Amino acid sequence: MLLAKIHVTLKPGVLDPQGEAVGKGLRAMGYGGVAAVRVGKYLEIMLNLDDREEAGRQVEEMCRRLLANPVIEEYRYSLEDLAGISTEGPLMRDATKASQR
Repeated sequence: MLLAKIHVTLKPGVLDPQGEAVGKGLRAMGYGGVAAVRVGKYLEIMLNLDDREEAGRQVEEMCRRLLANPVIEEYRYSLEDLAGISTEGPLMRDATKASQR
């Protein structure tokens, strides 16, 4: 089993009104050292696969087809082996339920 950790961010030069609002809010709260904020997405996807090459191919396809808008966003990901990891966290419990259906 593998865990894909995916970061989706706006491409450089793409306006980020949400990031601007967060930055303005942080400065208003007294965090004067905040120069800029960019907002993105972080996703974790558990894959019932052991083949890292196939997992990477599928994650690439997921990002291109659904998770990122290639016109304005870029993405990066890593794959982690979950062998021997506890199944106590919410993501693991959800995955266990899904695999039992």
